Amino acid sequence: MIKKISKVLVANRGEIALRVMRSCRELGILSVAVYSDVDRTSMHVRYADQAFHIGPAASAESYLNMDKIIEVAKRSKADAIHPGYGFLSENAEFSKRCHQEGIIFIGPTPEVISTMGDKITARQTMIAGGVPVVPGTKENLEDETTILKVVKEVGLPVMIKASAGGGGKGMRMVDKEKDILSSLRAAKSEAMSSFGDDSVYVEKYISSPHHIEFQILGDQHGNVIHLCERECSVQRRHQKVVEETPSPLMTPELREKMGQSAVEAAKAVNYHGAGTIEFLVDNDHNYYFLEMNTRLQVEHPITERVTGYDLVKAQIQIAEGQALEIKQEDVFQFGHAIECRIYAEDTENNFMPSPGLITHITEPMGLGVRTDGYVYEGYEIPIHYDPMISKLIVWARTRSEAIERMRRALYEYKITGVKTSIQFLERIMDCPDFRNGTYDTHFIQDNEEFLLAPDEAKESFEDLAIVTAFLDYHHKLKNAQVNPKSAAHNKWKEFGRRRGMFRASEN
Repeated sequence: MIKKISKVLVANRGEIALRVMRSCRELGILSVAVYSDVDRTSMHVRYADQAFHIGPAASAESYLNMDKIIEVAKRSKADAIHPGYGFLSENAEFSKRCHQEGIIFIGPTPEVISTMGDKITARQTMIAGGVPVVPGTKENLEDETTILKVVKEVGLPVMIKASAGGGGKGMRMVDKEKDILSSLRAAKSEAMSSFGDDSVYVEKYISSPHHIEFQILGDQHGNVIHLCERECSVQRRHQKVVEETPSPLMTPELREKMGQSAVEAAKAVNYHGAGTIEFLVDNDHNYYFLEMNTRLQVEHPITERVTGYDLVKAQIQIAEGQALEIKQEDVFQFGHAIECRIYAEDTENNFMPSPGLITHITEPMGLGVRTDGYVYEGYEIPIHYDPMISKLIVWARTRSEAIERMRRALYEYKITGVKTSIQFLERIMDCPDFRNGTYDTHFIQDNEEFLLAPDEAKESFEDLAIVTAFLDYHHKLKNAQVNPKSAAHNKWKEFGRRRGMFRASEN
């Protein structure tokens, strides 16, 4: 049964909220924004058709407040809630609450989120479904004597991982027998602190692994397809930094095998919606299931760019009950796409977040360039949330051309007022190991000296940009004082332009 959606509440903030709202607008669907105290002037609030305040800056009192978000959905008469990624996107209880309240949750069922969100249960499910998994344990390990025995059976080195984990939390690599118990206790403590669950399991450590994920789509009629792979091996502390597709490691034969495994993994849990099956791949092209993300991924735009499919629209249509119009034989990749995550962080100070006021921003443009962001001049990046400013995506016919296009786009990207990771990303594009496509998940640590080398010319240019922006501001201010009518005319013209673009209302 198809139930058309007419209004979507986006239970998120920043660039992903804006990204979802754009697809809603193209589908003729109204969007509802929610915002905390510090996000009152955020771009997603200004873009939405309606906007509602939901609480203080702290996530627990705003973007993680299920009661408040559901209350706003009812008040605004939203048919559905899109959770974006992060916050409540993989919260089975939130999905369940939406169903109970008669609100469509744009994502999988609570049962699937629970099954795949628990890494131990996910491993058991994949083994039962015939999907290759990394050798290791199938159950929670509590007794230290048992864990010592298991680690010796699996063989060092091993990874101790939190069952409820993600983002590298509750994870420890152990390569010495004397470190097993201390690493175990540290992993369990961090898991309890981060997820309220200290369950852990052990996996064999794969040396020189490649982190490759497959995008899948499944509808409510049992149809499942994959939209090929993304290479996500450029990571820092288990957090992705740069992604690309196709993967330089991939062969047509390996893509077909891994794609089929990804589809089988989704079918094993009767998955519907957009999701991602993540694999570890060794240098001999052996691959193993790592985990499933039951939501939209940060890096989804590169898949959209090489396949031509809008994944957010697909999520909404699946949630309405529509059958997939795409068949596996319809899917093919055209060209090459790369995504860089732009963060407000100080790469020279151990990547510390760098919140603050954006005094100037020039985003890159031109052929094959897409920027998914949410900041603007005069916007103050809050300290309370993830410091990602935007995602910069480029497309070109070949990988080498895509790298050069990304280099050009990063050169054009100018932000002052806060520290950013742009220079660090430029170094990645220049690094021989990245350019020749032979990198693995150790890429950043193996090339740290090259990637973090200071660039005095860049620093001088940024200083000049700040001075230039300051002089330009004062020139405009002086011109407004000399010719106030002209200034007033331009101000009202800008006001009218923005009124046409942003029709948000505050309630």
